[in-house]
Amino acid sequence: MIYKHHQQKLLRWIALFLIGTFLQLLFYIPTPVLSQNSNSCSNITAPLTAEEQTYARAAWQYFVKNYQPATGFTNSTGGYPSGTLWDMGNYLMALNAARWLNLTDQADFDSRLNKFLTTLNSLKLFEDALPNKVYNAATAQMVDYGNNPLERGIGWSALDVGRILAAFDVIRTCHPQYNDWLKGIVAKWQVARSLKDGQLFGATVLPDNKTLLVQEGRLGYEEYGARGYQLWGFSAPKAIALEPFKLVEINGVQIPVDTRDFKSTNANNYVVSESYILDGIEFGLQGELADFAARVLDVQKRRFDTTGQLTAVTEDNIDQAPYFLYNTVYANGANWATITDANQPYPQFRSISTKAAFGWRYLFPDNAYAQKVFDAVKDLRSPDDGGYYAGIYEESKQPNKALTGNTNGLILEILYYKSKGNHPLIASTSASVSTGKPSENASSATPSNQPNSPDKPSENTSPATPANQPNATVTTPIATPADTSKPTEVAVAPIPPVDSPQPSSNLKLDRPLTVIERRYAEAAWRYFQANYHSKSGLIDDRSDFKGATLWGLGDYLAALHAARSLDIITPKEFDQRTRHLLAALTKLPLFAGELPSRGYDTRSLQPVDYGGNPAPEGNGWSALDLGRILAALYNLKTCHPQYTAAVDKIVLDWSYLRVVREGILSSATTAKEQDGRYLTRVNPVTRLGYEEYAARAFQLWGFNVDGSAVGGEYQTTLVEGVKVPIGRRRKDTNSKNQYTVSNPFVLYALEFGLDPQMRSLFEPIFQAQAERYRRTDTLTASATTLIDRKPYTVHSTITGQGESWVALGDDGQSVPKGRLVSTAVAFAYHALLPENKYSQQLLQGTTDLYNPLAGFYEGFYETTGKTAVGFTSSTNSMILQSLLYKLMNRQPLIRPTTTMKSLWWQAIAQGDSGRGLPNTAIQRTRLMSDTSGSYWVSGS
Repeated sequence: MIYKHHQQKLLRWIALFLIGTFLQLLFYIPTPVLSQNSNSCSNITAPLTAEEQTYARAAWQYFVKNYQPATGFTNSTGGYPSGTLWDMGNYLMALNAARWLNLTDQADFDSRLNKFLTTLNSLKLFEDALPNKVYNAATAQMVDYGNNPLERGIGWSALDVGRILAAFDVIRTCHPQYNDWLKGIVAKWQVARSLKDGQLFGATVLPDNKTLLVQEGRLGYEEYGARGYQLWGFSAPKAIALEPFKLVEINGVQIPVDTRDFKSTNANNYVVSESYILDGIEFGLQGELADFAARVLDVQKRRFDTTGQLTAVTEDNIDQAPYFLYNTVYANGANWATITDANQPYPQFRSISTKAAFGWRYLFPDNAYAQKVFDAVKDLRSPDDGGYYAGIYEESKQPNKALTGNTNGLILEILYYKSKGNHPLIASTSASVSTGKPSENASSATPSNQPNSPDKPSENTSPATPANQPNATVTTPIATPADTSKPTEVAVAPIPPVDSPQPSSNLKLDRPLTVIERRYAEAAWRYFQANYHSKSGLIDDRSDFKGATLWGLGDYLAALHAARSLDIITPKEFDQRTRHLLAALTKLPLFAGELPSRGYDTRSLQPVDYGGNPAPEGNGWSALDLGRILAALYNLKTCHPQYTAAVDKIVLDWSYLRVVREGILSSATTAKEQDGRYLTRVNPVTRLGYEEYAARAFQLWGFNVDGSAVGGEYQTTLVEGVKVPIGRRRKDTNSKNQYTVSNPFVLYALEFGLDPQMRSLFEPIFQAQAERYRRTDTLTASATTLIDRKPYTVHSTITGQGESWVALGDDGQSVPKGRLVSTAVAFAYHALLPENKYSQQLLQGTTDLYNPLAGFYEGFYETTGKTAVGFTSSTNSMILQSLLYKLMNRQPLIRPTTTMKSLWWQAIAQGDSGRGLPNTAIQRTRLMSDTSGSYWVSGS
């Protein structure tokens, strides 16, 4: 009985999923603010009539009587303490409706939701990945469909996951105070494991106790589930597509039917009412789905016209064996089939569905047939005030006395929809309807594994082919594979304790963090907690890959300093992490015995390429990455001098003979020849902004890199009427900068200040973005960011490849509709230009784009407002640095050293090091101040 009962839920799941899919797209607007706000949710423009209030109170009573106070859950059917994620989603939708219809007050709402979320957050997960298919509603134990406790569970349902993700989105929209809590719950789940080849996959346990992944969803419910995923940044393009379907004529109406039937797939392709009803009330029927819904209602009317039998068919619980049936328009080749999940026929129990009748009545208020079938069920309430019955049997004309959360929850949703003037619960211009094929933005949900930071340039390195990797645990909601191999995790012992850790850095802050700023700082630091390798002491550059570059480790060190200076972490934690990182830096294998390689596995410390593939001999070095780590190490010595000796030992192990040549910076790459040999090539760096940043960092250590430092003549192009720099005029290389983005310029400004020459580059870059916003009303924070689909790293340029505002992949190819508003750049611009109205707009658009357990997201898409679901060290480090910059009275974050007697300067003074050290023991840059502020300039 319970098995059948839960099969019912599967059907409901599918129906509700169709609507959730639409919800996802609708909720994304060009700001990180939730798609609707509480004001729109409470905007009751068509108050319920007295009769409708009776309907609503009756439906709500079901949840009152079936509430489990120990868990905060509700029973899926009357008196039966069991529930799936689909049932939980029903309850959340009902609870939201009850609040705005004034069936419960705010105190009761908060009490119920707090208990619910507390329990949900602590649920035991199937294989520690996703919620089990079903739980005991009274105890929150994993159970089977017979409500028997099972230690392992029975698998997960992807459709159920999609349903609750849609419900989560409604809650965080209408009740934004719960946003962080919900984000944290989603972050704990390995949602990626339920996505494969652009489709939704559930998990089931075979008789031999092995786990089998199975594709879930058919036309209607499949789309709904996929949109639920999409609301939280997970892409399933094949699931969203209407195809494959065909049209079957029934009672003179062409009905859309999924071509994947029971015979060919062992899954039913039923056509029912509920999926279209949910789509209509939650997203608003449009496009092909609006046409499909009208056909499904019309065919039921024609059956009534022909037979005199009122018809409103959908899946429902029934009050006798087999306890759950699909009453269909069509299923597996048969018209008007009433079947079990196993495709067994039960035509004698076909019924008029209460929830379907309610849905058609309020979706089509002027349709006479919808009104007629509604009149037959509108008073079908249990006499003991237990809610609405599921329906009326066609054959016996007796009530189907099953009481369910699905029926009563959907009735509440429908009445709330009516009270909003038939306005969809998740209405937005960003909603889209599938045209029967994946959209042009559709791509695999599995990102390539690239250890390089998304906020650093690729230096023309050809993208590597990612290693094939199966699913594994992740700490963030990114669909991501993990390594097939099991690399040996290296345990690195921290360097010995240094002098007693100072209570803080020696920085003098202008003021403490505000409450809001502290929340942002703590959220950004979460990235470095979630992606910390306790054995090696390293941090992943990006949350979906176990790899790091020197650029990313420089980000981490800068974040450590900022977090300590802002009092986000204790002196003890700062000291332990810093000593661990410094020890790890001494263990990294050097390319050709000279300099750190471009990427490392953060577990084994072995070199890898940008695809995550082992590169035992290394794959060259990046002068830009070296500049990033040198800047961070220099500031560590200055602000925390107790680590000076350890830092100098690290940098004195490196050879600079080939990275600094004739006053310019050069990077090394490797290439495999036809004869199998690997050859190294060293070429000047040319990335605009990045080269200037790295050069200033090298100057801190005494290197003469005037040829790479900011200065000289720059080429420009006109963007929004502003002359924007596109590259340095130079004769030492044929390589040219490919694009202009904000990242290196804001980082330079935060750490080194804006000297006159850098200001002449920085200001037009910012001005062009502000002008674009004024012209188009499109928020613009152009940057290099990570995304969760191909090409995985996108350069949202100010100008690139000769075009303005083009989004490019690392391969230089355009990424249609791929432009993002960068969270990090928005924070940085506001820190640097706090009085500027446009920088204020940027900050307002991005401040709440964070996951409380994983850090700040990369940003959101310009065209849809959809969050770019990805987490990187660069983004979260820059946010921490931006907050610190504000508290330092806008002084450059890099502070000057107070001593030139350390090991580094002694080694230079001794000369003949054979390591390419500077010729003289003097810095090649200095900090100065004038009326425009403080900044570093070239010169000793």
